[in-house]
Amino acid sequence: MTCPRIETLPWCEGARAPGGEPGPAAGQYESVSESSDLPLPSARSAPTIPYASYLRVYEPLAAFAEPERTHWADYARRGATPTAQDELRRSLSDLVRVPVVGVPAHESGDAFTTVVDGVLLVCPWRTRLRGWLALQELVEWFPRPVLDAALPPGARLRAVEDYERWRERNPDARPWIRTGVWQVPLRWFVLVADEERDHVPGERLRYRTPMVQARRRLARALRTLRDAEGYGALADGLVEVGSWLEEFHPRSLVELDYGGLVHALPADRLAADRSAGDLAAGIAALRAGDTEGATEVYEGLAERWRAVRERLFAN
Repeated sequence: MTCPRIETLPWCEGARAPGGEPGPAAGQYESVSESSDLPLPSARSAPTIPYASYLRVYEPLAAFAEPERTHWADYARRGATPTAQDELRRSLSDLVRVPVVGVPAHESGDAFTTVVDGVLLVCPWRTRLRGWLALQELVEWFPRPVLDAALPPGARLRAVEDYERWRERNPDARPWIRTGVWQVPLRWFVLVADEERDHVPGERLRYRTPMVQARRRLARALRTLRDAEGYGALADGLVEVGSWLEEFHPRSLVELDYGGLVHALPADRLAADRSAGDLAAGIAALRAGDTEGATEVYEGLAERWRAVRERLFAN
């Protein structure tokens, strides 16, 4: 089919690759500038940014329709490998502009990439939709006076109108990246296993797992939670995450990244953190009929992350 040009991207966001695999769509959270050579804002001018964790999906090139497939192949060949910190720095650059830019005017052509078993996997930033979705969340998180001071009502209104027009043209767009603010949402831990934990003190704490494993773990956990009482919120969250994962290529890679929390939480707490293993143990107890044991594990885990969220939000 002939695809209209979407914003500044040279490919169609509704297209499908050969074999029916979904073509590119959009992403979720920070607004990021198109320009990579913007100066980093000073500590005095930079606004306080919420500490965030990330759930990312990396898809193989086969999942992308042309000409985007060639774009990402060339992108990786050039050695363009920006980090999460690069993305955050560009976010900061947008946030301190005058007038305030709530959502970038153009879509990003950047991505996170990795190679697994010789196969290039790509996680597009798609920062424009992520900015729009972030604004929706900010309205829920912050009192109106604080929100107005950070982003004037006029800028928010323009962003909402732009999003509505864009959504009409891209009804099936979905993100490759999801964000947890001041926490790691507990439902994300269902997708990974403790043995997949990758912790480099002061640098990163992440889990990576094949898409097929993530889907299998989610389905098994959901069967257990639906048969139990008191876990409705967790089950509903898993249904939503599961629907999102179904949008991607079956040979994708799923990554749970603690992101900025690595720099916000005490080193000893991070070293001792085994949230994925704890949640798996709680669900296993529930499956075995040990309701009391499952409740103890789940409530303890929820309380630990509630304390993290409250501490970081207060700061």
